Amino acid sequence: MLPPKWKKNDRKAYIIIYSFSVFLFLAVFALSRVKLNVSLGFDVHLFAKLNALINSVVAVCLLTGLLAVKKRKYILHRQLMLTALILSVLFLVSYVCHHLLAGETKFGDLNHDAVLDETEKTLAGSRRIIYYVLLGTHIPLAALVLPFILFATYRAMTAEFERHKKLTRFTWPVWFYVAVSGVIVYFMISPYYT
Repeated sequence: MLPPKWKKNDRKAYIIIYSFSVFLFLAVFALSRVKLNVSLGFDVHLFAKLNALINSVVAVCLLTGLLAVKKRKYILHRQLMLTALILSVLFLVSYVCHHLLAGETKFGDLNHDAVLDETEKTLAGSRRIIYYVLLGTHIPLAALVLPFILFATYRAMTAEFERHKKLTRFTWPVWFYVAVSGVIVYFMISPYYT
């Protein structure tokens, strides 16, 4: 196992992790209700493509990180997991930029009038239900998993590996699901971008 990288201070860690998680959740929630009417000179859905790319790389990092720890390659595991964490922060920045600049897109809205008529609903068919089930699990799980990811990171960096393992038994699959479902959601909604 690896030596600790951080000095253990549970009280400080709890305050920082919970404060950061609540602040981030509230900020993303508030900013998702705002749309800036600004022209940047490029298609703002580029941020959505970037989000899908980042989520894909995060998923690969999570998978290879899991394989690395199973092979007892702890330094590689740490590097991959920290890369996934940093990329997830970049994802959040890009996600906020996309929603601030592009606004909301309705699944199935072919004429981009923000209203789904019966023809559009029929054309979207069951894909619309699948999309909303994926989105309806992706968003809350993304919000809920954040403090667990941060606590798992803290436990690993303070060399509390048994506590780290207990957390990651349910944190890793949720984080992986969020990354993969984010890519699927992008591919499903992107045909309806204006």
